[in-house]
Amino acid sequence: MAARSFWGKIRLTLLLLLLLVVSLNALLSRIRSSDWEETLILVIYPINADERQDTQQYLDALSEEHFEEIEWFLRQQAALYGLSLTDPLRVHLAPPVNGHPPPPPLNPSMLDSVIWSLELRYWAWRNDNWQGESADIRVYLRLFSPQNRQVLAHSLGLQKGMIGVVNGFASIDYQAQNNFVTLHEVLHTLGARDKYDPATNQPLWPEGYADPYQYPRLPQYRAEIMGGRVPETAAFSLIPSSLQQVMIGPQTAAEINWITD
Repeated sequence: MAARSFWGKIRLTLLLLLLLVVSLNALLSRIRSSDWEETLILVIYPINADERQDTQQYLDALSEEHFEEIEWFLRQQAALYGLSLTDPLRVHLAPPVNGHPPPPPLNPSMLDSVIWSLELRYWAWRNDNWQGESADIRVYLRLFSPQNRQVLAHSLGLQKGMIGVVNGFASIDYQAQNNFVTLHEVLHTLGARDKYDPATNQPLWPEGYADPYQYPRLPQYRAEIMGGRVPETAAFSLIPSSLQQVMIGPQTAAEINWITD
């Protein structure tokens, strides 16, 4: 019993040291990401989430070109806010990951959330198969076959870990929407907050509207990226089909340090 307790303490100490190193690395990444002096590196790790053959075929066909819209969108939006950095973000595609990140707890307490966050960061460290330039932000893209017709779990992005977990469909018809959700979670890692009502998924006015002062107010024709949807009526909104229907509003721009005054 004493021997097991001793080795248990050693294991716990090593785990805590590892988590300390991971946390310090994440802190340095957050500091670097907030000054926008250098291009940030986003690495996307695809996962065959339902382990179907058609999902795997789509993963095998993925290339970095499928995510160029993310780079284009941030380049265009950053220019509108006068950011001097020409290329705010560069996207790389890692080889597929064979594994699944730990699922977030249901109705978590603060302690549950902290433990899960640490577990996710440890899992990401163990499953980092990227051999290129060092990633500032990592997104694990869990893809499902559209043949399943299932409701996807909520995607998420952790600022403290600079990690996102995105759920999407393995189809070229959904790739542009996957890019939108991916960037939404990437902006979470950079400090942006949601601007919709979690009970209804309806964007909050005015900060969650792309054009809050247009007349008439509804319908809107594009989405604020952290508002998440294009409001059609007071009770109904649509997820944008691509980033071409999206903009970054001033409150989000301030949260990610594009506006500093």
